[in-house]
Amino acid sequence: MPVTVVTDSSACLGADLAAEAGVLVAPLHVFVDGVDLREGIDPIPEDFAARGPVTTAGASPGELTRLYEDALNRSRGAGVVAVHISRGLSSTWEAARHAAAELGDRVRIVDSTSAGMGLGYAALAAARAAARGDTISAVYDTAVEVGRRSRSFIMVDRLDHLRKGGRIGTAAALVGSALAMKPVLNLIDGKLVLGEKARTSTKALGKLVDAAHRVAGDETVALTVHHMQAPDRAEVVAGLLRVRIPQVSELRIVPFGAVLGAHVGPGAVGVVVCPEP
Repeated sequence: MPVTVVTDSSACLGADLAAEAGVLVAPLHVFVDGVDLREGIDPIPEDFAARGPVTTAGASPGELTRLYEDALNRSRGAGVVAVHISRGLSSTWEAARHAAAELGDRVRIVDSTSAGMGLGYAALAAARAAARGDTISAVYDTAVEVGRRSRSFIMVDRLDHLRKGGRIGTAAALVGSALAMKPVLNLIDGKLVLGEKARTSTKALGKLVDAAHRVAGDETVALTVHHMQAPDRAEVVAGLLRVRIPQVSELRIVPFGAVLGAHVGPGAVGVVVCPEP
């Protein structure tokens, strides 16, 4: 049996794509009205972001241990590669490290240094390598390399959600909020960094496309446009990307999951650029 690949729900793969690729998904947690909801398993109200304070939590060591044990059984000794959200954004990687320590070297943990489809592309690439019959070390190296090569950019209407969740510093949040600017953030080395700012959403979305175009260069790339309750904005960005970056192997429009959406806030749009190997 091939190596089994595990990821977490912040990858935004969706149940069908994960099942098709043979990837097991650990649910992260959203607390809405004081109720713990598991992303991808429990129904989450569409208006959850408007229901007062919403908090999130990573997967626990116990949850991950059980999932890794299931994955080990499926692999029949070939091993497990677990590709998770950046340790700079979530406690999940640290929990994964503790869970893997209990199971020995049969489980390898990858910090994707990303989230959303930046993580998703790494997990899918690892799953393809596993399906080819690659060793656990080769599958691990594939996930690391794809995570390293992918780049993510996010435009948010306000930085309040990220500041309250501790995903960006207070000083950066105050600078980004000055004069009602629309900030564009870069995910660099697994952490969100304030990049450019624009006075309107239209200009900010244009800067988002510019950033993706610069990263893509002349390479063939896979693209994902994420959004948080902003499908019209996502369609506009996707259309601009098709014009600016013609060498695209695939272009997906994928809503942010509830965990990521709780931090970026309504109106946010992200672009993930993944160069083809």
